[in-house]
Amino acid sequence: MLFRIFTILSLMLLPTITFAQEDAETTDETTKAAPSWQPNPEYNTILEEISSAIGISALNNITNSEQVFCYQIANKPENYTGYTLDGMAIVGFCGVINPQLQTLIKSELMMNPNNILFDVTENCVIRPQIMLRFVRGVDSTDVLLSSPCHALAFFYGGKISAFNAKPAAQIIDAVIDPLIKNKVEFASPALFNQLLPIGVAQTDEQKALIKKKNEPVKNWQKQQQETAARKSGWNKLRAGNQ
Repeated sequence: MLFRIFTILSLMLLPTITFAQEDAETTDETTKAAPSWQPNPEYNTILEEISSAIGISALNNITNSEQVFCYQIANKPENYTGYTLDGMAIVGFCGVINPQLQTLIKSELMMNPNNILFDVTENCVIRPQIMLRFVRGVDSTDVLLSSPCHALAFFYGGKISAFNAKPAAQIIDAVIDPLIKNKVEFASPALFNQLLPIGVAQTDEQKALIKKKNEPVKNWQKQQQETAARKSGWNKLRAGNQ
């Protein structure tokens, strides 16, 4: 297990897609050699329980994805007015997932029968951390990773399929933590007539627009932090059921 964790962390250090000033194309760094790591060849097919639950179209986006984008998300409060994804608040953009990490995520979390419990439920509430958007053409399937109530949830066509991923807790946390640590503020690409999942402000006017659009998100995050601080103390054990 420790070897797997170190492998995941090393994959996080691989160059990811960066954004150029004008056309946001990838740089040459994305072509650098990857570590000589190979997933367990035994786990090379999406588990039947998952594929049958999410459907052929959703499955096709995952197995034949052209890009995988990462977003940090959180439960959306009633007064939230910022950007959302599958009904959850977008907290930040955590990059484009490189092919090696994509392979590891699919191999360990979607193909390894030892990491998913299909017939066991947990007394906990799913807490969204990151959403991975597997994109193929103009279609996409979203995959949510939850912690500390470790779960794997698939979103496609208005349908949600969630699975207990408690055995993969360390793997999920090893994926989530570095991605969130390296997040940047989410900016709507539509504001700049861009097609990438995150907008890159080029002028002072655009930067001011982004700052104004992100103010509700920052205020909401501050309220969330203040609420968490008030709850810390003796009654934090009451939240232990997560």
